[in-house]
Amino acid sequence: MFFFDPMYFVFIGPALLLMFWAQWRVKSTYAAASQVPVRMSGAAAARTILDEAGLQDVGIEQVGGTLSDHYDPSHRVLRLSREVYAGNSAASVGIAAHEAGHALQHAQHYAPLVIRNLAVPVAQFGSGFGIVLIMIGFAISAFANLPGLGQMVIWAGILGFGATALFQIINLPVEFDASNRAKRLLYEMGVVDNHSGAAVASVLNAAAWTYVAATLQSIMIVLYYVMRFGGVGSDE
Repeated sequence: MFFFDPMYFVFIGPALLLMFWAQWRVKSTYAAASQVPVRMSGAAAARTILDEAGLQDVGIEQVGGTLSDHYDPSHRVLRLSREVYAGNSAASVGIAAHEAGHALQHAQHYAPLVIRNLAVPVAQFGSGFGIVLIMIGFAISAFANLPGLGQMVIWAGILGFGATALFQIINLPVEFDASNRAKRLLYEMGVVDNHSGAAVASVLNAAAWTYVAATLQSIMIVLYYVMRFGGVGSDE
């Protein structure tokens, strides 16, 4: 039952379905918004947002991949995929402005972003070693006849997954705020009108659902492990 438990899919199934739908939605809205022309490229829109905020020292680089766009706070640079960097479409400026929004958050010490950045190392440890600790704790309880110690190790693993879930929860307002900034700034700059602005909103709103799905999945994984292994020490 450790390696295959149907209850695992009962717990995470809704989140997986939501994630599949969200990813399909991102691809479809991105394709549609890519056909809506605007007067700036994604790189130019991001550069204008950064410059008007006094962030001339934040760079913009073109990188490979599709939808690989991100802001790197350690190097203070926006990295935009080729389509977003050079594209003169609602999809391009929307995504580029979203990443520029993260740079503005960083410069303004936006509290959820600060907390999220502090949580990154713990979340990375939890996602990488949580299951290992749970397996070790299960083995200690089942085979070494040390249920107390095994339970402590299992709960350490569960808390690791909990840190990942907490990171995802903190990440939601960070992403939502970056998207709201992008939509507002693009209107204020005159880069988009009502038609192209609606296309930008459709792409960013679809992307938001991927973050919601990831958060839901993380929470349900924690709840599953609590249900499945939280009582190992007392039951086995």
